[in-house]
Amino acid sequence: MFSPTGPTLRELAVQALSSIEHGYDLLAPKFDQTPFRTPDHLLDAVVRAVRPLGPFRTGLDICCGTGAGVGVLREVCEERVTGVDFSAGMLAAAAAALPEVPGAPPVEWVRADARALPFTGAFDLAVSFGAFGHFLPGERPALFDRAYAALRPGGRFVFPLPAPPRVGSRLYWALWGFDSVMRLRNLVWHPPFVMYYRTFRLPDVLAELTLAGFTTELRTLPGLGTLPDGTPRCALVVARRA
Repeated sequence: MFSPTGPTLRELAVQALSSIEHGYDLLAPKFDQTPFRTPDHLLDAVVRAVRPLGPFRTGLDICCGTGAGVGVLREVCEERVTGVDFSAGMLAAAAAALPEVPGAPPVEWVRADARALPFTGAFDLAVSFGAFGHFLPGERPALFDRAYAALRPGGRFVFPLPAPPRVGSRLYWALWGFDSVMRLRNLVWHPPFVMYYRTFRLPDVLAELTLAGFTTELRTLPGLGTLPDGTPRCALVVARRA
């Protein structure tokens, strides 16, 4: 599916009936040939928006997958970059796709659960791309608490957040249908595979970041276009540790 080198329908079905960790271990070798990888134009827009917030010495990509966010951190960090994910398969694919480059900061790959990050005051910048649907709303406080703890004072946790689709649009119903299928799947099949597109709502997220101790702001991502009403198609959430 998606491309001649992408996963087959059978491979996607096996992944969907696995746990999150094992499912991504299976998908890792072909993940970058799917639409699930964060697109380059979004990554480039984040680099342009984040660079003026620096300088940054060290960076952390939370739920790094195959390393798309690590590439962003290499562009804006000076000393060291760390990618963390709980899928060994995704970490192996990331390490293969992003070898050491002379002049770029070295990369460390760490296998860990994002809700229990093993870092304290270690980073100036943390990013995350496309992973929040894997966390139920009740799990986000632990995720944000550990992101806060991993940062140095004044450090920033940033991530892009697309505008919600217009109610009644084709995308709205597609995401609604996907989430409904996933809820049904998790009712009748174990282990669960948590991936929901409609549970990460901006007002809730900003409130939870504030409770974790962050001060928050929204920045536009120029170059990604606007909706018919003039609002940006995608914003950058910037959460700063006091």
